[in-house]
Amino acid sequence: MNVETTPRRSDATRAAILAAARRRFAQDGYRKATIRAIAADADIDPSMVMRYYGNKDGLFDAALDVDLELPDLAAAAPDSLGALIARRFLELWEQQPTSDILLTLIRSSLTDEMVVERTQRIFAQQLMPAVLRFGDPSDAPHRAGLIAAQILGLALCRYVLRLPPVVALTHEQIVADVGPTIQRYLTLGTA
Repeated sequence: MNVETTPRRSDATRAAILAAARRRFAQDGYRKATIRAIAADADIDPSMVMRYYGNKDGLFDAALDVDLELPDLAAAAPDSLGALIARRFLELWEQQPTSDILLTLIRSSLTDEMVVERTQRIFAQQLMPAVLRFGDPSDAPHRAGLIAAQILGLALCRYVLRLPPVVALTHEQIVADVGPTIQRYLTLGTA
């Protein structure tokens, strides 16, 4: 056996499992998705899922690993911060695999405490540091919470509930309408 082909095959299997898991979790939510269904979607034996991820919780955690890759706000023009964040979240919600990951997070967090904790970690580890760069650090959780509420509300209406007036908005309309609100939250209390 060629030693170089084993890691590639292993990597391809892991990637297939993660892709199938993201789709299945996004479609069915954490509770309804099964290892068997995910394995069938990936066209592999369920034992392979268990081999690589241990159990459904391990697979869910791996499938929902997301890096928001927020823009460097320190390098941006001060009056463009809200627009940058709004634009970045639109990109995340409309590209694979993050769109499936974020759909899973928003849908599953309504019914599963484990997903709520995962979402809170993403908020604390990725959004809070960006907000801490501006204004009073003691007020950063308040401001970050308002930004998250704005973004998640938009995502819920546009990508989950698919409200026609919100779905019909172009990216530029959303950035123009939501960007200033995010800007205000981000810089609230700064001179």
